[in-house]
Amino acid sequence: MFKIALGQMLVEGGRKEANLARAQAMIARAAQRGARLVVLPETLNAGWTYPETKRLADPIPDGESCRALCEAARERGIYVCAGLAERAGKKTYNAAVLIRPDGGVALHSRKINVLEIGQGCYAIGDRLGVVETPLGVIGLMICADGFARGQCVSRTLGYMGAQIILSPSAWAVPPDHDNTKQPYGKLWLDNYRPVARGFLCWIAGLSNVGRVRGGAWNGWKCIGCSLVVGPTGQKVLQGPYGADAEALLEAEVEPLPRPAQGTGWDRYWRRNGL
Repeated sequence: MFKIALGQMLVEGGRKEANLARAQAMIARAAQRGARLVVLPETLNAGWTYPETKRLADPIPDGESCRALCEAARERGIYVCAGLAERAGKKTYNAAVLIRPDGGVALHSRKINVLEIGQGCYAIGDRLGVVETPLGVIGLMICADGFARGQCVSRTLGYMGAQIILSPSAWAVPPDHDNTKQPYGKLWLDNYRPVARGFLCWIAGLSNVGRVRGGAWNGWKCIGCSLVVGPTGQKVLQGPYGADAEALLEAEVEPLPRPAQGTGWDRYWRRNGL
């Protein structure tokens, strides 16, 4: 069992240095509070769908943004998962990394289910994977990957052996959204729960807060509500709602073992009536 921290931080479109400074502060706070892993938001360096993303994006692992997070992870001795706008040759990707406590990049993913609103900023992702760590087998997806048709992205990570799926996100609502009348989070629970139950895994979706700057959703609110769902499908944690609801959230995670070698998921599900 270990403590995971979710850094529900303010991300401001186009303000790269300020965003990286906030991310570094979240990493420091998480480590001080005993977390072994901290999750940070989607495209935290540039801001989600910011019109000048292609200028602000930088390479992974050698660009300014990734190097800053790697150094913070190394200084604090903690795993860091973060979403970054990545420049790779002539393409820009909505990417995520898992950084080891020694500052090396253990896993690098690129968003596959890029919504139409994001396709002017990001190319369709070309990689998905898991990595074995002392904390368990960890897989990465990014925001809308979680509700790809049939939960195909998260289920693929489950088949690949993920015990913990981390999802840097930017969950946005229209400016007039009323959370008392329409509480946020059903979409993610409906898509996280069956995968968590079916593959006995943990899923952590972490969203930033703040206003979207520029683009088709200019003025929409990123509202946090970050989630941790456990391997029985239970909601373990949900963060506060609001464009100003910055918070460092914590949960205790205990990865469960996979079905015995040779059993296979189909046989496991039949045996347990799933």
